[in-house]
Amino acid sequence: MDHVEKNTDESVVNIFADTCVWLDLAKQSDGGKVIAILRELSNRGKIQLIVPQIVLDEFERNKDRIQADMKRSVGAKFREVRNAIDEHGSGEGRREAISQLDNITHQMPLINQMATQNFDAIIQMLQAGKTVVPSNGLHQRVVERALDKRAPFHREKNSVADAMLIEMYGVLTKDAKDDLEQYCFITHNIKDFSAVDGDTRHPHPDFAEFFGNQSSRYFTGLETALKTYVPDDVIELDLEFESYEEPRSLDEIHPFLDKLLDQIWYNRHKNREYQIETGKIKLVEKWQRNSSHNTIQRSIWEGAQAAALEIEEKYGKEELGPWDDFEWGMLSGKVSTIRWMLGEDWESTLDT
Repeated sequence: MDHVEKNTDESVVNIFADTCVWLDLAKQSDGGKVIAILRELSNRGKIQLIVPQIVLDEFERNKDRIQADMKRSVGAKFREVRNAIDEHGSGEGRREAISQLDNITHQMPLINQMATQNFDAIIQMLQAGKTVVPSNGLHQRVVERALDKRAPFHREKNSVADAMLIEMYGVLTKDAKDDLEQYCFITHNIKDFSAVDGDTRHPHPDFAEFFGNQSSRYFTGLETALKTYVPDDVIELDLEFESYEEPRSLDEIHPFLDKLLDQIWYNRHKNREYQIETGKIKLVEKWQRNSSHNTIQRSIWEGAQAAALEIEEKYGKEELGPWDDFEWGMLSGKVSTIRWMLGEDWESTLDT
């Protein structure tokens, strides 16, 4: 007899997901947020991941191939769009499109890195789940299912792995009690698991025995399942992780960097203004090299004063200091970090 230990904590939803669900999650643009929500729900004891060893093995086996495909796909699409704009674009629309492409160019390495992080995070999450392995009796049922041409063998293809998954799920749920133990099977593979020529949100009739009551449900989307079982938690966490790990565009970064540089320049300007007022620096009509360390040419200083007024009007004096040593260090650190992220050498990022 097959035996799988069950978790009888009534507050836990046992999630049994096909490999394709985790691979697709790793490729989602907001995959990092969904992973963070799953991790938090697990920490709260609201869900438990049931992870067949064959799912973990298949996920790890496909990781490198899919990551490489993602990078090639993004790069190819980017080149295709750029070529089209170069050939057909004109005027302001062309300039705006080029600006957006520059944003994408900047974000592509970050997006690729985030995809790698998603894969690693999912592997860690699966490894922390409850691992299940098939028994000898289960193998026999898979063979019988294949001989009878029952789903997932109804499509004349090698579906042994899919059959192993659904039979393992059946072992887990056959003794589940309504309202005490909740299980769900999640897959994106609707051709092998969903109803044929019907509502693909329902399982194939050949799997009816596994979904005979409310303790076991079938889903074709991970987020749909979560919203069904723990809607309040999902809403709360969705807001909490609303901007989770989304790379910022150049259009957002450059104005922020410009403001930081203006704030630093203005602070230095006010320090120099104080030195002029106290006589440590003198205004001269013509700059001379031998006295450059303690003099400023009057016309240059007048231009600096005008620039300072423009900065005051642009940001308001409340945004311009004065800064104590800690705040000054924070400003300089932000500038250095942003310039490094934009590609400057680390040793030159504080050159202002």
